[in-house]
Amino acid sequence: VMIQLCLVNVPDAASRQYPDLRVIVYGGSAIAEQTLRSALEAFRCDFVQGYGMTELTAIATNLLPEDHRRALAGEPGLLVSAGRALLGTEVRVVDAEDQPVPPGTIGEVVVRGPQVMRGYWNRPDATAEALRGGWMHTGDAGTMDAEGFLYIQDRVKDMIVTGGENVYPREIEELLYQHPAVAEAAVIGVPDVTWGEAIKAIVVLRAGKSATAEELVAGLRGRLADYKHPRSVDFVAALPRNPSGKVLKRELREPYWEGHARRVGG
Repeated sequence: VMIQLCLVNVPDAASRQYPDLRVIVYGGSAIAEQTLRSALEAFRCDFVQGYGMTELTAIATNLLPEDHRRALAGEPGLLVSAGRALLGTEVRVVDAEDQPVPPGTIGEVVVRGPQVMRGYWNRPDATAEALRGGWMHTGDAGTMDAEGFLYIQDRVKDMIVTGGENVYPREIEELLYQHPAVAEAAVIGVPDVTWGEAIKAIVVLRAGKSATAEELVAGLRGRLADYKHPRSVDFVAALPRNPSGKVLKRELREPYWEGHARRVGG
């Protein structure tokens, strides 16, 4: 979020000089590929990404400077990776039965290592659920490639089920961020009588820029399966975030699900 704010709110950020800047370490929430590319060009220093959570004493994987350079040298897919496991740490992607899934298959990210918490204070049931099998269950949906690079797709609970198809919002958000008028984007599922859930994009436009809902959706054609296209777009002044910068999608969803007994589509 801080990187995005610097790029959006300081128009001449890319033309300034940063002689004492050596490395930027980023994390806290997923970064859009276009934002990272712009930051690499603007700040001209090394970048390191850290992925983890409080229960993991913050970090489980790193995307190192050499990984960023490798991405820019011809493997751009690495820019959306969270990197590989730290020394002494094991990271897996598992199915609903906690069995490892093949490379490229979406599942839940689980972690085992010396930095994993002992448990939640006075919450034995929550501890047993989170640490079942000796692995910390992060609640993040991701994939892992054959080299061990982890790719976070979304929070498991943020997955949208529309017409029986599973849709992870981050894939759509990544493409929306590529539009020159989009400063921020969040995608959620809202109630739909026909499909159970319909995909809605909530967008913050850059100052002085304009775009219509139709224009943004049209920009996804040919780049994303039709069933993943937003059925509606709302424009807002800002997205709600917690102190660490993560978008509070529960707050975004709440007005649309008010009056519904279940917060998922039927």
